[in-house]
Amino acid sequence: MINLKRIHHVAYRCKDAKQTTDWYKEMLNMDLTVAIAENEVPSTKAPDPYMHIFLDAGMGNVLAFFEIPNSPDMGRDENTPKWVQHIALELGSIEELIAAKEELVAKGLDVLGPVNHGVFKSIYFFDPNGHRLELAANTGTPEQYDELKRVASIMVEEWSQTKRAPRHAAWLHEQD
Repeated sequence: MINLKRIHHVAYRCKDAKQTTDWYKEMLNMDLTVAIAENEVPSTKAPDPYMHIFLDAGMGNVLAFFEIPNSPDMGRDENTPKWVQHIALELGSIEELIAAKEELVAKGLDVLGPVNHGVFKSIYFFDPNGHRLELAANTGTPEQYDELKRVASIMVEEWSQTKRAPRHAAWLHEQD
C-alpha cells in the first residue's frame, strides 16, 4: 500500500530562475534551499539544459521552478481561465492575511481580495511568470470542515451525473 508522507515539491516553469528566486524572497520571504542544474534531462537523457530551483514554503513544503532556456517562450493553457490554475499558500490568521495584502500592495502588486470562501479567506495576485498565487487564512470551525468532508464524495458523484453545482455545501458562499 502506498503511504504518502506529504508533497515533496510542486514544480512549475519560470522565465528566469534568478528573477523568480529574488521575487519570491522579496514578496513572500521564501528562501532558496536547493538549486540543481544539468545540461541533460536525467530521466530522458535529452540534451536540454535547465536550472531547477527549490523554495521554502514553510513546514517542509517546497515550491520549485524550472528555467528551460532552449524551449519556446512560456505560455499558458489558453483554454483554462486564469483563475483556475494557481498556487495557494496558507497563512496563520485573517490578521496575517490583511497585513500580507497591505505589504504586497505597498511593494507594487495588484492584489484581489480578501475573498470569503466560507471556511477560509483569500487574496490573489500574479508572480513575474504569470502564475496566479493565493494566500489563504482558514476561518472555519471543526464542525464545518467535518461537514464538508462528509458531503465531498456525495457532491462529486452528483456533479459527475449533472455537471451542475450540488447544493450540499452552498452555505459556504451564502454567508457574509
